Amino acid sequence: MSETTGEELGYEQARDRLVEVVRELEAGGLSLEQSLALWEKGEKLAKVCERHLEGARERIEAALASVEDDSEQ
Repeated sequence: MSETTGEELGYEQARDRLVEVVRELEAGGLSLEQSLALWEKGEKLAKVCERHLEGARERIEAALASVEDDSEQ
């Protein structure tokens, strides 16, 4: 299975992979190096999710502004 870069992932995919990373970390039994690698992967996935959410916020704000502009005319 090839690893997809975070930028190519949709929000739901990144979120689901982040949940998997958290589960693995919480399960324990990993070496320090394995834990750090998972932590770094989780940080990248969290940033992907954050970018998607910010994009959604911007789209909602633009749509609301458009509706307000239309109602003022």
